[in-house]
Amino acid sequence: MKVSLAPSFRPVKAEGTQIAGAPLLEEGGPRVVLGWSPGDIATPLSPAAASLFGPRGVCLHPDGTLWVADTGHHRLLGWRKIPQSDNEPADILIGQPSFSREGRNAKGPPGPATLNVPTGLCSWRGGLAVADAWNHRVLIWREVPTGNGQPADLVLGQEDSESVLANRGADRPTSASLHWPYGVAEVAGRLVVCDSGNRRLLVWSDPSETGQPADLVLGQHDFSTRDENAGGEVTAMSMRWPHGACWWNGHLALADSGNNRVMLWRGFPEHNGAPCDAILGQRDAAHCDHNMSSYYPSAASVNMPYATVEAGGQLIVADTANSRLLGWADSATGIAANRLCGQPDFASKGDNRWGMPERDSLCWPYGLSALGDLVAVADSGNNRVLLWNLAR
Repeated sequence: MKVSLAPSFRPVKAEGTQIAGAPLLEEGGPRVVLGWSPGDIATPLSPAAASLFGPRGVCLHPDGTLWVADTGHHRLLGWRKIPQSDNEPADILIGQPSFSREGRNAKGPPGPATLNVPTGLCSWRGGLAVADAWNHRVLIWREVPTGNGQPADLVLGQEDSESVLANRGADRPTSASLHWPYGVAEVAGRLVVCDSGNRRLLVWSDPSETGQPADLVLGQHDFSTRDENAGGEVTAMSMRWPHGACWWNGHLALADSGNNRVMLWRGFPEHNGAPCDAILGQRDAAHCDHNMSSYYPSAASVNMPYATVEAGGQLIVADTANSRLLGWADSATGIAANRLCGQPDFASKGDNRWGMPERDSLCWPYGLSALGDLVAVADSGNNRVLLWNLAR
């Protein structure tokens, strides 16, 4: 069975709105595509070593391995070497007993090697960290897994590897609980977790034990509140659905998807609830409408950005609901992006450019990773991962 994700209409764009952008990634398209073949509307949904279903996270690990959060199949896939040709099958499987199986927590009890909607993942001090979103936890392997079904070494957000309740079953969060964590990143030597359901960012300086509390919270004034935008209007300190973070040119960069913006802190914040210093995607810290209240996007606006990554000195943002990638070279509030991928110009949007999937089109990109000049994109709506070189 194949599922069409392409819309049946294409809105007419106003004349004079098209603004071309310099290419962000190579114009010839990705060098490798995983989980998809030309002519497919979408990939078969049955799990296999070479298939993907709504992947939300990807990690180009510094050790040369590739990891994908195959979200819809509730598993992690690992390649011992970065694939050099399309649709190479994965070598390592975590979360299911075989490549042909799927299901939340492998249709059994949760444990240190099961997953329920895995999303973001990242390299962490030579190992691997994974946001296991609907188990409300983060799994950490101290070293990169080398075999199928290898259990995680420690768990954050729960008191043990068998517990999976949001905020550990309590109405209010704590410094040691999580609610739908989506993104994870190693930033300036710290582990940063986008605790999306609690509308906050948690920071661990040195997570070494299961259940360990976080050291810092951003987006809330304290560890015990979880209100959208800290219970008030949108500001430079508040958040709504934080999803992806990275380190870029001396800044902590956060994709605040629900507020349709990217928050930038100059240097790493040192106290709870620290406000950000600059914002991309909005004119100022008081606005949050998608595409700056316009139907069509621009070079300065975004619609539900989910991921950020640094590559070649640029900040790359997955502008997810506009089905495009944007590249910034400057960090001033409201400044326009200067590079673009996935659309013909900055004023265009639409899943796969309002058409069928093509090798260089995008449909709701959710995850990003970079290693040198190589950028990996979790092109979730097309059920695939793209390995793409930066434009020269």
